[in-house]
Amino acid sequence: MVRRIDVAERRARLALRHRLTKDTRADDPTDVARSMLALHGSDPSSVYVGAWARMKDGCVADVERALYEDRSLIRFMGMRRTVFVASLDIAPMLQAACSHPVAARERRLLLRMLAETGVASDAAGTAAWLAETEEVALRALKERGEATATEMAGDDPRLSLELLMAPGKSYESKQRLASRLLLLLAAEGRVVRARPRGSWTSHQYRWAHLTDWISGGLADWDVQDAETEVARHWLRVFGPAPADDLRWWAGWTKTQTKRALTELHPVEVDLDGTPGLVLPDDLAETPAPEPWAALLPSLDSTPMGWQNRGWFLGEHGPRLFDRTGNIGPSLWWNGRIVGGWTQSGDGEIVCRFLEDVGADARDAVAIEAERLASRLGGVRLTARARRRTQLEEELAG
Repeated sequence: MVRRIDVAERRARLALRHRLTKDTRADDPTDVARSMLALHGSDPSSVYVGAWARMKDGCVADVERALYEDRSLIRFMGMRRTVFVASLDIAPMLQAACSHPVAARERRLLLRMLAETGVASDAAGTAAWLAETEEVALRALKERGEATATEMAGDDPRLSLELLMAPGKSYESKQRLASRLLLLLAAEGRVVRARPRGSWTSHQYRWAHLTDWISGGLADWDVQDAETEVARHWLRVFGPAPADDLRWWAGWTKTQTKRALTELHPVEVDLDGTPGLVLPDDLAETPAPEPWAALLPSLDSTPMGWQNRGWFLGEHGPRLFDRTGNIGPSLWWNGRIVGGWTQSGDGEIVCRFLEDVGADARDAVAIEAERLASRLGGVRLTARARRRTQLEEELAG
């Protein structure tokens, strides 16, 4: 018989595996990242707020220590050309399985843009020009130790070359080669985002050689082995789920997804009428945890872990997601999204429930809001790497 895993059990798995109950909270942000496979990092503040939601205690210094001193966490460009933060034991497999394909596409795009600027007379010449300029950039970074893209652009005229982005579009703009080249080198695992220029909410990073930042760099993985292990970890964290959710999350093709899953021999289960997959050793029934509430940040790894979100999102998507599919700050009660939150002009956390959840839920959310406010210490968060959601606009109004 096909094992049935209903919505209630999926929500229980989510709560326990994503460390969102009081009993499952971690002591260390690196453990949080490892439990989630990776933390969504396009918005720098999401890494901090998402880690705190899953920690017993914690502050800005705890996350900064893991990122910049112990360096047990690393920022990298990974799935779907998105910035993530992962532990050093997980990052190498993500780099091989997800970042390298992104890097290949980025290199083709950059070569096409360079050809349009006329740096060489043919494709071979353009490739040679780019290879030489890469070495110039890496030497400049080596000499500086850490540098911003702007600083590097001043080190050599080639790095200050202007590229035309989205020509003919309403959002057409220009970008210096140094910025674009650093993105490519990061996707290839050759440079890394170091400390930001400003506070922990800043997205203007300094850059460093990966081998200077982490001794020996990241371990090398065979691509197919890495794909299999990423699929295994994803199913452990986000399963059971349809294969399409894994394909979307990883940014893979159907061929890559099928290849990775074939090696794992997952078991098909019934997700209330929809077929899903689960690891063969992960069929035991998961009991419901004690009631729990959470305030998760925008672009949090839990709601961004699946493409098909109806079983925890309900009908609230249009008010909580922006037009490009990015979620804003969300309120959770017992494994489902029941509202959203934002901050007032003076930094106070303001919550809005989108359904009647009862007094227990409201009290639990109030406790979590107070816990988050104490960690923010008055810092005002702003929307980065996304647009404000409809609910945020309503609360701002």
